[in-house]
Amino acid sequence: MAQLDTNSGGGGKGKQKKMNARVDFTPMVDMIMLLVTFFMLCTTLIKPQTMEISMPSDKEDIKQENRSQVAASKAVTIYLDENDAIYYFEGKPSEAELKATTYGKAGIREVLLAKNVVAQKKVDALKKEFAMRQSSNPQQDAKNKEEYKERLKEIKNGDDTPNVIIKATEKASYKNLVDILDEMQICTIGRYVIDKFSAADAAKIAEYKAKNGIK
Repeated sequence: MAQLDTNSGGGGKGKQKKMNARVDFTPMVDMIMLLVTFFMLCTTLIKPQTMEISMPSDKEDIKQENRSQVAASKAVTIYLDENDAIYYFEGKPSEAELKATTYGKAGIREVLLAKNVVAQKKVDALKKEFAMRQSSNPQQDAKNKEEYKERLKEIKNGDDTPNVIIKATEKASYKNLVDILDEMQICTIGRYVIDKFSAADAAKIAEYKAKNGIK
C-alpha cells in the first residue's frame, strides 16, 4: 500500500497542514427567530379567561342578616365540603331541607338548570339569533360580539334567574370552588355570591350527616 509522504525535500520534516474548523451558526439564528415568532403568536392567541364573581358587601351600614337575604322562592344555597361533598337547599335555611348531590351534569348542574329554565331558553334564542348575524366584516363581527355579551349579561342577571349563595367549609378544596363557579357559567347564572360559612351552616351539615350516618 502506498504511503503519503509528508516530508518536504530530502530528509527534513514537512510542516503539518493546519485545518481551520469553522462552524456556521446561520441555521441556528434562523431557528431561534422561528421559535421567537412561534411563542409570540401563541401568546397573542391565548387570551386570559376571566370570570365575574359577585361578592357580598362589607359595608358597615348593611346588617349581617341582610347580606345574604334574597327572594326565598328563587334562592339556592350550596355548601362545599371535604372529599368533594356538596350539599344544597332551596329557600330559607330554617324551612328548607338539606340535600346531597354531586358535581357535574347529573348533579348540581341539573338542580341549577331546573331553577333557570326561562333564562336558558332566552340564551338559546340569543345564540340562534347571532348565529344568523355572523359577518365577514371584522368591525361588524366585533360589534356583534359586544352586543351579544351585553344582552347575555342582561339575561344572566334578570329576574328569571335564581339567586345562588355559595359557602365553602375550611376542608373544601380550591378545585371545588372553581368547579362550582364553572357551573354558574354553564347554567347561565349571573346572580350569585360567595358568602362566609357560619356556625349555623356547620350545624346544618352536621345534622344531615348524623341523620344519614355519614362520618
